[in-house]
Amino acid sequence: MANAAKVSCHSRNEVFEQTQMANVAIQDEVSDVSGAKTSRWFSPETGIHTSKHENVQLPEDPVMDVVSFILSNNHSGVLALVDATSGASISYAELPEMIKSVAAGLHQIGVSRGQVVLILLPNSIYFPVIFLAVLSIGAIATPMNPLSTSSEIKRQVKNSGVVVSFTVRAYLDKVEKTGVESILVPEEFDSSSRSPEFSIFDKLLACSPRLVPRRNIMQRDTAALLYSSGTSGVSKGVVLTHANLIAMVKLFVQFEASQYDYPSWETVTLASLPMFHVYGLSLFSLGLLSTGSTVVVMKRFNEAEMVRTIEKYGVTHFPLVPPLLTALTRVKGSDRYHMRCLKQVSCGAAPVSMNAIQEFLEKFPHVDFIQGYGMTETAAVGTRGFNSKRFKNYTSVGLLAPNMEAKVVDLKTGSSLPPCNSGELWLRGPSIMQGYLNNSHATSLTVNQDGWLHTGDIGFFDQDGFLYLTDRLKEIIKYKGFQVAPAELESVIISHPDVTDVAVTAIKNQEAGEIPAAFVVRRPGSKISSNDVIDYVSQQVSPYKKVRQVVFVNYIPRSAAGKILRRQLRNGGSSKL
Repeated sequence: MANAAKVSCHSRNEVFEQTQMANVAIQDEVSDVSGAKTSRWFSPETGIHTSKHENVQLPEDPVMDVVSFILSNNHSGVLALVDATSGASISYAELPEMIKSVAAGLHQIGVSRGQVVLILLPNSIYFPVIFLAVLSIGAIATPMNPLSTSSEIKRQVKNSGVVVSFTVRAYLDKVEKTGVESILVPEEFDSSSRSPEFSIFDKLLACSPRLVPRRNIMQRDTAALLYSSGTSGVSKGVVLTHANLIAMVKLFVQFEASQYDYPSWETVTLASLPMFHVYGLSLFSLGLLSTGSTVVVMKRFNEAEMVRTIEKYGVTHFPLVPPLLTALTRVKGSDRYHMRCLKQVSCGAAPVSMNAIQEFLEKFPHVDFIQGYGMTETAAVGTRGFNSKRFKNYTSVGLLAPNMEAKVVDLKTGSSLPPCNSGELWLRGPSIMQGYLNNSHATSLTVNQDGWLHTGDIGFFDQDGFLYLTDRLKEIIKYKGFQVAPAELESVIISHPDVTDVAVTAIKNQEAGEIPAAFVVRRPGSKISSNDVIDYVSQQVSPYKKVRQVVFVNYIPRSAAGKILRRQLRNGGSSKL
């Protein structure tokens, strides 16, 4: 989309028409969902869209850490974290002491304020404990996908300055190649049968909570480094402070819980999303633990295990990504599974098709389905779906979160656009990152001097303040919710001796949302095949980054400035190349 497009809110514009058709019930009055007038949430003078929700009061004391903030919230929750397979659990009575014990143990082995700790773990009830313990002593946590390759781990370790890591036996070899000391975390929870290799971790758990150091941690201090490809290029360290994470807890999780007509501690949430990803991290390791919710943790996603877990533990809330939505719908096709306990399913991290939404609603008419939008750079805060008895909107990514502002910017003129006009989405608010670690240039390209984050996403707000995303400026591929940088795959493919040029872009896929596709120019006389390219890449990158499709072309289309014209490739222009 080279230019911003005007979308008439009452026209037969294809995107908007499909959106409205998929909404099962439309409000009786056109004015506003919350009863507010449009002028209250959009200013023609400034071009700024504000949240239709009332602003939320954030802590003003500069001396505050997110762990203390979470643990200070009053609720009646009983079970905090439950392992879906074994049933092992951590209660809310045990959680604070366990965090303090691990924090004290980290202090005892020499981890100090400002140092970086790598968390390379699959989902586990220990993951939030470790993450919160690191933050509570003023150290910095950097989670990472445990399926990352040795070279990817080495790059993040070097870039962030990791001093120690937590991992499991299966990934120990990859971490040891970085030269960083590792603490092995057990995947079973019966300490009496553990082998000696877990002795360091068990000593951390056994450390006296009274030995935890007293630290005056400031809200402005860095809490976490989450690596994201941002709008382009290779992965960069997103610097999130304690203030950013406190804002996320207040504006994302706690605010949504306040909208329920039942206590938040009666909710049971299924954690199948990876905790190293900002979506899962924000919910399962931070926000939900402040509300008293029970988090049932799945180590790995399995369709049969998903259903068994939902019914066994009475799961009420299921945050997921589009592939899991499809899996859930498919399983419900059987009369064996009722899943009547489900109250809400929320979808995010990647675009979801209209067909997938409609099929889900047909199978789960009793479930509140919403979507949300956020980025690593916004600490997962952005918009959240909103349904009421009078109004149900299933296809928008929701209303702006409290305290958040947005602009929709014309790509050609740079001017701010009113509702029903499409342009690039900019966001501003208290959860916006401090920048990219050691990369001021990339930071300045993403966040301007006035604090506006250029998301690279194209969309529009309708007359009721709901956001719809229609395209992306950024080149990042969203494969099952994971970010894949085309530049990284291109650098791998171009190193093959039979390749002279390459471009990688996204191809839409019903199950995955998007898949990485490579358009390859072969060396003259070469007989390299599609499978050869796919195998070559798969040996050098994480499984989710693999190229799924290869198209051989005569040349790669580029602009006069040399920029790859990926849109031309996506739109089928390759057939003429």
